[in-house]
Amino acid sequence: MLALHGCLWELDQDLARLASDDARLVATASAYAEQLMEKVALRAQAAPHLAGFVNAAWRIEADDLTLRGFTPASRARSTTLSMTFKKPGEVVGNHIAKYQAMRLAKMLMAYDFDRRLNPFAELGGFIFTFMGDGQPGTGKTTLIQMMAGMINDYCQVAGYPFRYQNLSTDNIDSYQGKSGQNAKAFIDAIIDPAVIGFGTIDDIDTLAGKRGDRQSSSGQLEITAVLMESFAGAKTVVRGNCTFGMFSNYPENVDDALRQRAGARFLVDGPQTREDYIDILALLMGKNHAIPLGDHELYVAQEIRRAVSASFESHNRPHEAGLLQVFDRVHDRVGKLDTIAKLGTYLKAIQQADSRFTGRAIKNITDAIKVRAMDFELPDEWMENPDLFLFRDYETKKAMIGELRVPITVEMVIQEINRYADSEFRYADKSDEAAIADMVRDLGRTEEARRRYLEGKDQ
Repeated sequence: MLALHGCLWELDQDLARLASDDARLVATASAYAEQLMEKVALRAQAAPHLAGFVNAAWRIEADDLTLRGFTPASRARSTTLSMTFKKPGEVVGNHIAKYQAMRLAKMLMAYDFDRRLNPFAELGGFIFTFMGDGQPGTGKTTLIQMMAGMINDYCQVAGYPFRYQNLSTDNIDSYQGKSGQNAKAFIDAIIDPAVIGFGTIDDIDTLAGKRGDRQSSSGQLEITAVLMESFAGAKTVVRGNCTFGMFSNYPENVDDALRQRAGARFLVDGPQTREDYIDILALLMGKNHAIPLGDHELYVAQEIRRAVSASFESHNRPHEAGLLQVFDRVHDRVGKLDTIAKLGTYLKAIQQADSRFTGRAIKNITDAIKVRAMDFELPDEWMENPDLFLFRDYETKKAMIGELRVPITVEMVIQEINRYADSEFRYADKSDEAAIADMVRDLGRTEEARRRYLEGKDQ
């Protein structure tokens, strides 16, 4: 009681000094309350016997207020998005990445605000973090626009608050510790359990520093540390209300440990086939012309189910030359990979070829396999009519999702091992090639400097 009297006295002093009108009165009281909540929460971290209060929740329905431990109670608000959204049909190529992004957008909508948990996070198969990589101009930004647009539309129908933010180079600050604070504020805004969140980190190779790289600034290294702790740290809690996408043209320049915290890999390789190039030309040309289409069925190649099936089947064998040698060597030694023991032998052989292929890589692969076990799209009707699914209670939603699951097959496991390992070998090859090119350049400079020095000495 004495502490409460002290707080009220301090608030009274602030109001007398600062609240010269109604607007300043509200602002002063609000600022004081936020500061007080922060101090109480910090003190509570070291206080004993608080489990009963921290783990309990009380809801006052009339005021739409939920008291949950020391978590600040505030009504979540959506952010106003100013980006240009893209429809799935406007994303040409990138079949697996597009398919996974569309499914992830619907997965987010299964989040239960009362339980503060998503059935997909409990059943397995929820993508908390993913890495999208590809050459410049292959459609990474378009993929972001498509996914953000889908989540935004679903949230508007359901009346859910949606928050999108992008962590960019503007968040790197010259002041010590400020870059880390900016990154932490970005994470906290997206993981807010009172909203559906989508956070992107575009060009992460220029934003997050690579440890041991002399060219990485202290601000970049601060961001790396915050992202690593937030994505797979001791205090990380995956509720299933948000997802983070990291995008890069040069993923080999991303810190290895941070890159492995990306639970899923989206290869954004752009248009690949003749049909893809015809479709993207027709799409970007618009309708202000009379040029005939010719012998082609427009956008048929972009039908998700057909394209994705072909894309997954292409990973029955590895794509990268180094991994293909490992695959063939193991296959010749143990035969067809059709048991857990043989698959484990293949994984060990990959680890012997690339020491960075660790236990976290196996977890990412098994998470991707669980996603494949959820290889279904939540029906569009469930998104368009929230009463059919979104507004159901948690257990009902969990049961409805469970009924749609498919069994895990050997083919799924092999394809996901190859997909993930292909990406690591691709990154390693590019990283090694870049390092070799730098060394050759440095040696060339050294030789040229020696030659000029000797010429000057002879004169």
